[in-house]
Amino acid sequence: QVPLVESGGGLVQTGGSLRLSCAASGGIVSINAMSWYRQTPGKQRELVATITRGGSTNYADSVKGRFTISRDNAKNTVYLQMNSPKPEDTAVYYCNADLLRVGTVSFREYWGQGTQVTVSS
Repeated sequence: QVPLVESGGGLVQTGGSLRLSCAASGGIVSINAMSWYRQTPGKQRELVATITRGGSTNYADSVKGRFTISRDNAKNTVYLQMNSPKPEDTAVYYCNADLLRVGTVSFREYWGQGTQVTVSS
């Protein structure tokens, strides 16, 4: 069972907006940092944005001022608001989180299955 499930990907035009969501489920006790990464064919997966449990954020320089990461701790969900996307933002976006699950004693890193975002000019 994959504890992280992304949604919201798709096709968007340059200058538009898109919001990605990632919900953690399945015996979640606690969540530390939650992040979004992205990957294009032939390239390494790169960090897009991170948010701590307390709400501190960090962004890749390429998305600063355009993307916003947020989270709803009550819903165990992290969001990525993508404003004014560019064609170079086209990638598969992955959710990442440090989760403590029922029946375990330590946090562990988990990945979602990925969601495709395509930006057309």
